[in-house]
Amino acid sequence: MGNAFGWPHLLIILAVILLLFGAAKLPALAKSLGQSARVFKGEMKAMKDDDSKDAAKPDVAASEAADSSSTDSAGSSQAASSSGRDSTA
Repeated sequence: MGNAFGWPHLLIILAVILLLFGAAKLPALAKSLGQSARVFKGEMKAMKDDDSKDAAKPDVAASEAADSSSTDSAGSSQAASSSGRDSTA
């Protein structure tokens, strides 16, 4: 069950890449690969930051919704009782 790829496997893969792209294009390929990895890491960090901000917002929104619903139900019951008094008076 060990490693899926050992050193011999990696050397064979590198040799195939060298044959496909040639020695002249390897530095440009490595540079673009590094830039892609940097962008990917930045996006992953931004997603984690957004998730942590979004996780904090629903707690505040849920408590505000609970406060407003209790106020609305109390306000509507008061309005109903006051309108009931007007009709009987």
